[in-house]
Amino acid sequence: MDVTTTLKKFGLEQALNYVYKEPEKNLLKLMDWADKFSGGEFPVPRKMVREAMTDPKHPYYPFIRRLLYDLDPYVMKTTAVNFFINAALAGWPKQEEARRRYGCNIPWTILLDPTSACNLHCTGCWAAEYGNKLNLTYEEIDSIIDQGKMLGIYMYIYTGGEPLVRKEDLIRLCEKHNDCVFLCFTNATLIDEKFADEMLRVGNFVPAISLEGFEMATDGRRGDGVYKKVMAAIDLLRRKKLLYGISACYTSANFDSITSEAFYDKLIEMGVYFIWYFHYMPVGNDASLELMPTPEQRRMTYERIRHYRATKPLFAMDFQNDAEYVGGCIAGGRRYLHINANGDIDPCVFVHYSDSNIRKKTLLDALQSPMMMAYYTRQPFNENMLRPCPMLENPEKLREMVAESGAHSTDLQSPESADHLCAKCDSYAACWKPVADELWQASETAKSDKE
Repeated sequence: MDVTTTLKKFGLEQALNYVYKEPEKNLLKLMDWADKFSGGEFPVPRKMVREAMTDPKHPYYPFIRRLLYDLDPYVMKTTAVNFFINAALAGWPKQEEARRRYGCNIPWTILLDPTSACNLHCTGCWAAEYGNKLNLTYEEIDSIIDQGKMLGIYMYIYTGGEPLVRKEDLIRLCEKHNDCVFLCFTNATLIDEKFADEMLRVGNFVPAISLEGFEMATDGRRGDGVYKKVMAAIDLLRRKKLLYGISACYTSANFDSITSEAFYDKLIEMGVYFIWYFHYMPVGNDASLELMPTPEQRRMTYERIRHYRATKPLFAMDFQNDAEYVGGCIAGGRRYLHINANGDIDPCVFVHYSDSNIRKKTLLDALQSPMMMAYYTRQPFNENMLRPCPMLENPEKLREMVAESGAHSTDLQSPESADHLCAKCDSYAACWKPVADELWQASETAKSDKE
């Protein structure tokens, strides 16, 4: 790290130490420090955080205090330094400089599948079919992170399979790369006291726990007793004062429950710090089109999540409907890419077409490959940020990119052609368009009125 970044990191560590001495008295001094060292970046988020710190009526006023009082101080400080200094203030400009130098996308985060193995056999999931046949070795993951940091990438997300099948290697990587943040999508059934203590020790590992809703919905897809195991894991994480969140996929079958106020309030009661909502994607030859949310269900999800986010102390992200905040599709390396357990480098965790493998190419070479450059030259795929995806809402774009680049299917169970996948999205895209256009126009009008 350069001298400026080192000074900022030291400054934040000292500021946090100062805050912990008298939190209520010194909290605003932390924001003064952030404003001073931000270089003018991220003005809107900084303004929102300051308001949440000072206004007792603000929905995130109690959330800010939970971060200080309910999180282990070492975990809080490690996460804050690695996320805000390394991944944001230092990493972002380094990524921008690399984009200019190499003329391609440079991601903010990389998704990795350490393994295809899983300890569950969830309905509709391919992972369990492969046992432990496919794995990225410790050395390969280590190399990916080393290459990423050279480009300014300090945020890594594990998917799978069940990543915690490899929990010892994941902790070793946390130790070695203690300047990074590691988020992990997990079913949580392998989280035990020993692993929670390891998380406390390293301070930079954050689980995002998969839930389908309440007990009946979760056990219906994941197996009897899984919901209770997840609740036990969450209780353990809470007692250990660790940072954790929820990953939830909404479908036509569960959207009403999983986006309900009762479910959202239950998560707050459970001490959850964030929830990440994902739209069901019809990926795979055997995908169920019946699970695709209807336009009205997606509209309701959009409205509900935005209402909760503005009124309740839980940070929510809506992967498909929040594209306006990141300028459209973030895949293809624009803000993230995906590397599966076979080493294939996909543009997106939902788009399994690749012309590169990490065992044959460097990360930078892959970012300059025809498939990734096809994303680079076309993004954003739509001016309407509620229609961001080249698969779900603009399927003709994915057809073009796969044909142009010569990319092949990396589906590990049953290779699927781009035409087959996109044909499943054509009708959805057409039905969603008028609803998305109406919502987008209303959003743009509301912004204009405020100005």
